[in-house]
Amino acid sequence: MLTPYLPYPLLSGGQIRSFHLIKQMAKYHEITLFSLVKDESEKQYIGELEKFCHQVRVFKRSPKPFTIRNIWQAFVSTWTAHNYPFVVIRNFSQEAFGAVSEELEKNNYDLIHAETFYMMPHLPETKVPILLVEQTIEYLGYESFARNFKQPLKFFLKPFLGLDIKKIKKWEKHYWRNCNLLVTMSEEDKEFIARDLKSQEQRIEVVANGVDIKFFKEREKNKEIKPLTVLFVGTFKWLPNVEAAQFLAQKIWPLIKKKIPKARLWIVGNAPTKEIYALAKNDDQIKVTGGIPDIRDAYNKAHVLCAPVFSGKGTRYKILEAMATATAIVATKTAVEGLNIEDGKEALIANSARELAAGVIKVLNDKKLQQSLGKNGFDFVSKHYDWNLISKQLDSLYRSL
Repeated sequence: MLTPYLPYPLLSGGQIRSFHLIKQMAKYHEITLFSLVKDESEKQYIGELEKFCHQVRVFKRSPKPFTIRNIWQAFVSTWTAHNYPFVVIRNFSQEAFGAVSEELEKNNYDLIHAETFYMMPHLPETKVPILLVEQTIEYLGYESFARNFKQPLKFFLKPFLGLDIKKIKKWEKHYWRNCNLLVTMSEEDKEFIARDLKSQEQRIEVVANGVDIKFFKEREKNKEIKPLTVLFVGTFKWLPNVEAAQFLAQKIWPLIKKKIPKARLWIVGNAPTKEIYALAKNDDQIKVTGGIPDIRDAYNKAHVLCAPVFSGKGTRYKILEAMATATAIVATKTAVEGLNIEDGKEALIANSARELAAGVIKVLNDKKLQQSLGKNGFDFVSKHYDWNLISKQLDSLYRSL
């Protein structure tokens, strides 16, 4: 298995997914894990993965994305045979490529599992079947970022960004076509890719994300939370989460505050940017917290999760975790896409700032609605999204290859 991050600690959706699948799949298979790390300190977590893996090896990648070397290589690559985009260059390790090649020569593997298309350049030519997992459709996320690009050097940088997005699109589709089996997070992603490829030849299957029901069930929800608290959760290394948190604080929150003056907004997530911290600068009713040791503490102290996500096709962990903690949810269609959630039953779904604010206000003012959404969500996620169920689907795909 190849991952662009070490699947521990559990700070991002990708890490959570990979860790739990490794933990479950180790019951049936012998796994060799090759991961990229940004910092030597990450090696302290290797032991957590060695509990489930036959072998774990890590390889250094660039600690920061926008280094002179990465930018220059992305620029120069435009005129080379590979013509790789920035996301591939910053996640490529020549040492990892050599180690993967050597490992495949020395040992007989039944399957290669690659998380994200930009890990695929680490593979040499091989007859071993390749399963590629796309946790999100990368080029769509970058297209959304480019549309909302507001940097001072916008007019100078935007053409280069546009060129890089074309390269992402080219290579993402290339690896979709050149794996033996492509796995997506949802039926919507599967259908989108099938249409995008304009071909029925590629085999595409869905293995949704799951949640550790037992872990979240261990903590009982605080029923006497004060003041009324609106929660946002998401890692801020993922651009759609930055956009969503800004939209919530700047467009939705003022409407909520107008109706419920004593309410609080709590923004929680790994790696908050300066822009995210700035959201709380002029409002003492907004609190921004980086990664917290136990994410259950955030859900258990909130009345409602608000997820105004408008772009990207990510892991949906904030939704699954909220349901696993019986927390009421108000979200956009994009935030719950692919989960088959029923509006009004497991969550309230809306798409404008005014409608989202109205949904949050309704939930905060109606304790029965809060409890009903929470209970329905918990029942729903327990029935459809427990990791035990999800891992069986993946195991059956492994065996089919």
